[in-house]
Amino acid sequence: MNEKFLKNIEFSKVQTLSDLVSYQEGQVVSKTFVQNSNISITLFAFDKDEEISTHASGGDAMILALDGQGEITIDGEKFTVNQGETIVMPANIPHAVFASKQFKMLLTVVFKS
Repeated sequence: MNEKFLKNIEFSKVQTLSDLVSYQEGQVVSKTFVQNSNISITLFAFDKDEEISTHASGGDAMILALDGQGEITIDGEKFTVNQGETIVMPANIPHAVFASKQFKMLLTVVFKS
């Protein structure tokens, strides 16, 4: 039996990540590909003006912007990320994500093993 470590995504098929999650009015939509004690990979679609409020994570978190524009706040400092750009949020530092426009992102969090 061939064990698979990713879920919610087809194998051996070329895909466009931003097409794998859809915008929904007034919501943040997510699709988790993997979540365990070492790594978390989640695809998000934020409708305009939606957010994930300030929190901290036990791992380093990297955002890859796939569509639109997001405002990322890290320890009180605001950054704007656009399609194709990335930003890393250090572990245990407060951060938040706000969609100033509709915004899709891939979030990868790596935890200390």
